[in-house]
Amino acid sequence: MDNITHTLTGLMLARAGLGNLAGGGTLAGGPASGRGQKGAAVMLMLAANAPDMDAVGGFGGALSYLQIHRGYTHSLVGVPLVALAALLVARLVARVRISRGAYLACVIGVLSHLLLDWTNVYGIRLLLPFSARWLRLDITDIIDPWMLAILIGAVAAPALAGLVGSEIASRKVAPPVRGWAQLALAALLLYEGGRWVLHERALNSLGAHLYGGDWLPTRVSALPDRINPWSWRGIVEGRGFVYEVPVDVWGEFRPDGGRMDYPTIGSPAVDAARKSDAFRVFESFNQIPYWRDSPLPNGSKIELIDMRFGTPQRPGFEAIATVDPAGRVIEPRFTFGQQR
Repeated sequence: MDNITHTLTGLMLARAGLGNLAGGGTLAGGPASGRGQKGAAVMLMLAANAPDMDAVGGFGGALSYLQIHRGYTHSLVGVPLVALAALLVARLVARVRISRGAYLACVIGVLSHLLLDWTNVYGIRLLLPFSARWLRLDITDIIDPWMLAILIGAVAAPALAGLVGSEIASRKVAPPVRGWAQLALAALLLYEGGRWVLHERALNSLGAHLYGGDWLPTRVSALPDRINPWSWRGIVEGRGFVYEVPVDVWGEFRPDGGRMDYPTIGSPAVDAARKSDAFRVFESFNQIPYWRDSPLPNGSKIELIDMRFGTPQRPGFEAIATVDPAGRVIEPRFTFGQQR
C-alpha cells in the first residue's frame, strides 16, 4: 500500500484513542496536553510506515530492492523490533516517552501496515524466516483511491465541523476528531470486507468455465481495478496457456471475451537463464509467471513476466536475457518496466 495511506491510517489510529496508550505522552506534557497528543500522532504515523524501512534496499538496484522489500520488516517475527525502532525514532523527533503503552501502540501501528500490504496484489512474506512464501489477498491495488478518499475525508471533516461550530457558537469549538477517526477505521474495514466478497465472486466466475474449447483451468486469479470495485482482471492458467479476461461481478461473465497466450513450457535456453541471479531472484518473487523464448539470429531472447503487473504484449516487472547457441546467458537483468 502507498505510504500516504499508511500515514493517514496511523493518524486515525492515534485519533481513535490508541495514542492514549502512550501513557505519559511527551516529555513536555501528559496525554491531556496538545503536545502530548501531537507526539502520539507522530509516533503512530511513524509506526504505520516503519516496515518500509527496507526500501533502502533500492540503493542496491532493482534486483536488490526486489530481494529485500516486504521481507523481514514485514514479517510477524520482525514486528517487535520494527515497533521498537519506530518508538526510538518518535522519542528523538517528537520527544515521546518510552513506556510499555507507547510500545504496544507502535506494535499495533506496525501490524496495521502488514494488514494493509497483505490485502494488495504485491503481497508480503509474513512467515519469514520459517517460510519465504508470498501471501496476498489481491483485493486492493497498491494505490487505492477509495481508501485514500475515506482517510482524507476523515482528516478534513472534523476541521470543517470545528470551523462551522465555532462560527455558530461565536467561540472556538474543539473539532470531533475521535469520532471521525473511529468512523474512518470502521469504513476501511467495511470496504475491505466488501472487496473480499467481490473478489470471491470474480474467482467463482473464472473457475466455473472451460477455456479454449474444452480446457480446464489449473489456477485462476482476479486482480483488482484501481478505480472500479466491480471490475476485475481475470487471469486463467492452464496446461500450456494463459488466458486474460475481464470480469464484471454485476454483469454477465463472458469467458470468450478475453485473450489467449501460450507461454514457453521449458527449453534449454530457459533452463540456462533461470540459473542467473536476475531470473532466480525474480522467479522467487513472481506469483503469476509467464516465460517466453523468442528466437534470435544467434540464440534466443528469454523473458520472464509477472502477469500481476503486465502482459506478454506490455510487460511490467520482467527479467530479460539473451542466451547464445552455446547456452551462455548474456546480460541478464531485471526491470520494473511499464506497469499496466
